[in-house]
Amino acid sequence: MEQTIQTTKRPETSPKDFFLHLLSIVTLYASAISFSTLMFQCVNYWFPDTLGGYYGASASFEGMRWAIAMLVVFFPTHIATSTFLNKEYHASPEKKELRIRKWLLYFTLFVTALIILGDLVALLLNFMRGELTIRFLLKVLIIFFVAGSVFGYYLWELKNKEFTKKVKTFIYAVSAIVGIAVIAGFFIAGSPKTERARRFDEQRISDLQMLQSEIVNYWQRKQILPQNLDLLNDTIKGFSAPTDPNTKNAYRYEVRGPESFVLCATFETDGAYANNTSAPRAPYGGWGANWDHKIGEECFPRFIDKDLYPPIPTKNQ
Repeated sequence: MEQTIQTTKRPETSPKDFFLHLLSIVTLYASAISFSTLMFQCVNYWFPDTLGGYYGASASFEGMRWAIAMLVVFFPTHIATSTFLNKEYHASPEKKELRIRKWLLYFTLFVTALIILGDLVALLLNFMRGELTIRFLLKVLIIFFVAGSVFGYYLWELKNKEFTKKVKTFIYAVSAIVGIAVIAGFFIAGSPKTERARRFDEQRISDLQMLQSEIVNYWQRKQILPQNLDLLNDTIKGFSAPTDPNTKNAYRYEVRGPESFVLCATFETDGAYANNTSAPRAPYGGWGANWDHKIGEECFPRFIDKDLYPPIPTKNQ
């Protein structure tokens, strides 16, 4: 009597299987990192650290934009790739035993555990350095949500169970949370049109600061204010009076007295974060000057204090 011994042979990994599984994991990592970054920056915006200053707020907005761009690209790609793979598993259940799949799933669980431990250490260190308690707790919750969701889902994947209503509900809920986070990030960081207008206004303030410096320097050397901005042009030094970055029109300049003048510009936004109580104002205060502005033309009167800016004596004096 012959005894037949049947052995189960693992399916071989094709280039297509390798590409799809690797793409799924890479887009998962990118989505998790960008979502965490977006939520961290939202926390920084809603609960600002007074030590961060304006540059901390500006960095938060830029971080949001990077995170949103990555989420919009990588998260749908991950969903599409995972959906395609699940259809492959349903048609060929043996593909769940692919080595590449097992290795990537276990590696993901390992990385997720390290991220939880590493980020907890980093947050505790920041907390001991003076991190605000609310910021600390919210960031801990974000880490546990992201890492816990990934860990729980792929632990379920390793058990080779079929999709259930609970799992589908979980996937839909995570997708909805990501979508809400992206929309919130757009509202906080501002639309591309608003951001472009804000950057134009920042350039205008920078130009006015430069002009103010040149006007004061002109007065110190000649003890008289220039009658127009063209007199500031210096081909040797390479200075040319800047114009509005958007309209290319010259900035308005008026002499009000022997030591007083006015610089004017037309702005597109209501101050740089001036109306945002959560974000510190921009450091426009060269020489203690105030550069706050509203939408439309804003003029900045200046008076030269001879004690602060004494005339520069010439060789003949």
